[in-house]
Amino acid sequence: MRQLIKIFLIIATIFISIFFIMKFTGILSIEQIKELLEQAKNVSPLYVGALVVALLFIDLFIAIPTLTTIILAGYFLGFMLGALFSIIGILLAGTVGYILSRRYGDSFLLFLIKDDDKRIDAIETFHKHGFVTILLSRAIPLLPEASACLSGITKMEFKKFLFAWLLSAIPYVLIISYAGSISTFNDPKPAIVAAIGLSAFFWISWFFYHKKHKSAT
Repeated sequence: MRQLIKIFLIIATIFISIFFIMKFTGILSIEQIKELLEQAKNVSPLYVGALVVALLFIDLFIAIPTLTTIILAGYFLGFMLGALFSIIGILLAGTVGYILSRRYGDSFLLFLIKDDDKRIDAIETFHKHGFVTILLSRAIPLLPEASACLSGITKMEFKKFLFAWLLSAIPYVLIISYAGSISTFNDPKPAIVAAIGLSAFFWISWFFYHKKHKSAT
């Protein structure tokens, strides 16, 4: 488990570093994303949808505020279209993250963990807990992207990864998109309640999973 945590922390550190760079440089802030979507809406809803897909996809590389983007997608496009384009974007991000990590992850893993036994142990540990990790990854920003990369690096079966990714993403997107569709900038309460409720659900689920796993060992 220690070796797996080491890999995760390094991946998370990379994402966090990018996040802070984006934060301090002011590139693609929440306000800028809102302005981009407003401009796209003046042209066509399809442009808004394409922009949502693009934003959620590049979140794999440059740390976009995913939750806010999905809320705004629901607000500008309505529940169904907002959810559809958000799911497409998240699916693309997860799939590409998995494929790139599976293709280039061997060298990265070998660089981090020289010992063969420790490397095998890290892979086996993720295979044991990876499905649940992906399911509950939306408890923390950046964890979904890190879990997608870990899935590829450890060569989790793609069908298993994809099932866990969609099982986690689709309900999340549907709830957040709907909350965004019934919210306004003057009354963002539905979006705030949905965000807090989902965070609480994921954290409580993590707590009970950890407690169950700890008692079983």
